[in-house]
Amino acid sequence: MLKLELQLSEQDLKYTLDALQTYVSEMSSEIADTDSQDFRDDLKHKRISIYRVIEQLKNYLPQITG
Repeated sequence: MLKLELQLSEQDLKYTLDALQTYVSEMSSEIADTDSQDFRDDLKHKRISIYRVIEQLKNYLPQITG
């Protein structure tokens, strides 16, 4: 497990979260349209990893805006 330290403005964090959420939502159609089971499985694992990152980043929003 890696430990990262980022210095982002509130706006940068919001834009990053928005971009990741948009990308993840678009992955569903890509997964559905993929014929290769291996590629589909890879995309599903990638989507899960991105969801985890999104959830971790969301934890910083209340600290910034609250």
